[in-house]
Amino acid sequence: MLLNTLMHSPMNNSEIRIWNQTQDKLKSFVFRYTKDKSIADDIVQDVFLKVHSRLNQLKEPEKLVGWIFQITRNTIADYFRSKEKAIEIDDMDFEEETNSLNDCVINCLHDIMATLPEKYRYALELAELKNLSQIELARELKISYSGAKSRVQRGRQMLKEKMETYHIKFDAYGNVIVCSDIIPCSCPKK
Repeated sequence: MLLNTLMHSPMNNSEIRIWNQTQDKLKSFVFRYTKDKSIADDIVQDVFLKVHSRLNQLKEPEKLVGWIFQITRNTIADYFRSKEKAIEIDDMDFEEETNSLNDCVINCLHDIMATLPEKYRYALELAELKNLSQIELARELKISYSGAKSRVQRGRQMLKEKMETYHIKFDAYGNVIVCSDIIPCSCPKK
């Protein structure tokens, strides 16, 4: 199947030969990380599809093998990132207190954001509350894309620091686990 697909692609014969020689090495490489043959096969198939669809982006054909392994490393990282975000319903702890703390912080967040310098507060409001992309944000603020990106990152960092001074702590999933000393917030004191 793989060879038939390659024959109808922009790959030349030497690239097909390199892929066939590299394929088993890729499976072994991926298996070292996944410890599961079927997952390794799936990841190598994803790598093949990415290589096939992006072959025209390869600037230096003599570096094909290195390029394929870089795509493989990125695909492995993507796989594990997606596994980290997958949460089993049985693992979830639906505590009422956590939800009330999240609600409390949402109510207080507006007041905390208001204390940020105007240019960072406004950038955060547009990016986070109005869901503007950073390209749209750059246009709206009439600044460069990198300037918009930097402004949002600095705003987030300032907001995080201010939230920490109010003793607001989050778990790995972004849920509030501690909220205290927020005045005039109605958060329950612990």
